[in-house]
Amino acid sequence: MSSALQSPYREVRRHELRKNRMLMVDGNLVVNQRMSEGGLSSRVYDGGYWGFASAPGGDAAELEQQALRNARAMARFGARQPHALPGGAYRGEHRYAGKPAMSAGDCSDRLAALHAHCKQRYPGLKSTRFVLLEEEHVKRLTTSVGGESLASIQRALCYLTLIGEDEQGTPIEVFEPLSCKGSLAEIDFTVDALAPLLDRMHGHLQAKRHAVQAEGGLHTVVMAPKLAGMLAHEAMGHPCEADIVLGGAITGDLVGQRVASDLVSMVDFAHSVDGAEAMVPVYVDDEGTPARDAVLIERGILKGFMSSRETAARLGIEATGSARAFGPNDEPLVRMRNTAILPGRDKYEDMIAGVERGYLLLNTANGQADSTTEFMFGITLAYEIRDGRIGRAVRDTTLSGSAIKVLQSVDAVSDDMYWDCSGYCGKKQTMVVSMGGPALRAQAHLGGQ
Repeated sequence: MSSALQSPYREVRRHELRKNRMLMVDGNLVVNQRMSEGGLSSRVYDGGYWGFASAPGGDAAELEQQALRNARAMARFGARQPHALPGGAYRGEHRYAGKPAMSAGDCSDRLAALHAHCKQRYPGLKSTRFVLLEEEHVKRLTTSVGGESLASIQRALCYLTLIGEDEQGTPIEVFEPLSCKGSLAEIDFTVDALAPLLDRMHGHLQAKRHAVQAEGGLHTVVMAPKLAGMLAHEAMGHPCEADIVLGGAITGDLVGQRVASDLVSMVDFAHSVDGAEAMVPVYVDDEGTPARDAVLIERGILKGFMSSRETAARLGIEATGSARAFGPNDEPLVRMRNTAILPGRDKYEDMIAGVERGYLLLNTANGQADSTTEFMFGITLAYEIRDGRIGRAVRDTTLSGSAIKVLQSVDAVSDDMYWDCSGYCGKKQTMVVSMGGPALRAQAHLGGQ
């Protein structure tokens, strides 16, 4: 690094990103992409402002000088009091050592076999759509406070979609994501392995052919673990990111107060969960800060936030190592890593049996929330619950409300746990994250008649 710089903090990141994507529709391979990008970036903190610069390559010292000039250009907006940035320094290397990658030909053959199986076993099926994705991020970081690290995140996804028609001839579909750490070799997507799952998906598809409209309004709902993970991430996770807190999120004034039932605890895990490595392990963030778990809610009480160096300094809290950048040209932002509501003691079946009239919510396709914790999710697979039994399927609908009010109404939390890393978080830049949860029983609003 350049010794000419006198700023209190600076960093250089060398970042490589590789993606492989394959799409097969009705047995036809329509997409087979291989993508790779890399670059060099530098950030400098000077006079209370950040300067950032990136390039496909070149000299790190020159890029630092450009970042410094950018920081000083920002100072034209007015003087700022610089903060002493906490966080320390991390030295170490972490790569995932898994199975050897599969060839594109083997992947295509497996998808073709899945389609042939579906075509033969489900005669009324209108279409199949299968997606495979591999993604790897490798980041080498050097910081002015002594940090020297190499971090790698590698994940694989398999998306399964079965498409049919309801009684009116309207297209309907059932979607199931599979995800794991590592390459596609870590996912067994052979016909033998996925046949039971495909049967369940087809069963749901047949139930959706006769689906009824949900009754709109406030209802008792049992949210399957997939939805609990989405609620943790979207509705409460984002309002607990320190930059959003500084931007005026409602959570800023609620630390130490009750925001959920005492059955609810929520953590953003850095790299390990119950002694095993998490799906998106972050040992060091993209500022070189050693990553640690961020306890967000403990038995219903809001305890803290996820933070970067600067946001930690501004809030007077410990840096959690949550600053992450998706691509070589992206600047680190406060981002979630492995966010989950922790399991409870209730049995999933008993939670359903305890509902006289309500809904079982199984799958969601998307979700959004704001800094007030108001949220809305699309529900793509749901069933009525009548007298403790699962009834008719429900047409695609929405789930909405205030996350705080919904979590405060939780009266049961299952003892199982589901983790997923099949999606992206879209806060200004996409980001690889994982989310987890048990099933929750609560009060929430459904769209409908």
